[in-house]
Amino acid sequence: MQSRQRPKYSKPHSFRDSVLRIVALVPAGSVVSYGQVAMMAGYPRAARQVGWVLHGLPQGSKIPWQRVINTNGYIPSRGREIEAMKQIALLRGEGIDVDDDGKLDIERYRWDGVLRKRGVSKKP
Repeated sequence: MQSRQRPKYSKPHSFRDSVLRIVALVPAGSVVSYGQVAMMAGYPRAARQVGWVLHGLPQGSKIPWQRVINTNGYIPSRGREIEAMKQIALLRGEGIDVDDDGKLDIERYRWDGVLRKRGVSKKP
């Protein structure tokens, strides 16, 4: 039997705090969508605001912002080509197959929000 623990996604202090707390839980090798983070934070219509929270992170932040992508499995690059290339490189470094245009199979790598012990497979 797999050991599963659902994290508590209650609204701690603010929307920003909730977003950062959730994104910090996303394990390496997994991704979530902006909308998925918004839902987990209790704000189902705030996907765009999730993006703004992550955009405002200071340089060198330990929050794994690169693991948050759009719901179509695409890393948007319009107006932010350098950041998109960095995001692609970081995700590839975690073993995620991303093409040069920033597309990936989101369902293959999507985090389901369940915390697992190390070594426990995501899919049976």
